[in-house]
Amino acid sequence: LEMQVESLAARALCAEAKLHLGKTRGGALTDYEMSEVKRAARELSRLPIWWDDDPDSTVLDIRRKARRIRQRDPNLGLVIVDYLQLLESGEKAEARHLEVAQISRGLKKLAGELGVPVLALSQLSRDVGKGKRAPMLSDLRESGAIEQDADGVIFLHREGEPEPQGELGRVPCFAVVAKARNGPTGWVPITFVSRITTFE
Repeated sequence: LEMQVESLAARALCAEAKLHLGKTRGGALTDYEMSEVKRAARELSRLPIWWDDDPDSTVLDIRRKARRIRQRDPNLGLVIVDYLQLLESGEKAEARHLEVAQISRGLKKLAGELGVPVLALSQLSRDVGKGKRAPMLSDLRESGAIEQDADGVIFLHREGEPEPQGELGRVPCFAVVAKARNGPTGWVPITFVSRITTFE
């Protein structure tokens, strides 16, 4: 909902080829780098991924499209919404937090109906950036319903402002599992590879 398909595809291509996005845009690629781009394009073209960049999508639109994809491919395994606050509920609500609650509930119903996980990205309140602290469930923006409906909540967090290391700009950070209905919570060390916008 936030980016166009072309931009998403370019990021995926660079991540798979392990190349800086700016380098591919500039066109100054070595023969080896060009062969990696071609290899990455072949790999990605084989994957059963459907991207939809309609910025006016509602939960009902996503449900309809996911059902259509499920008819074509019964192995549909995951639905990702980027990001929840850009969705519209398609129903009238008195206030935005009530509409976000409707959206959250609609996505939970979609997961149950399709029998697949629905991964919904969410904005956080601005307080997290000000306080330089790890995010908490209460920081989920615009509605407590997100926290209530989610089976799991994972935040991305880095402590301080570490300098990117190495050619790909690796930055140490954490996946903070703040809620897990069927498992443990805690901090998992991960690495953000800044130049190819990927986590390891």
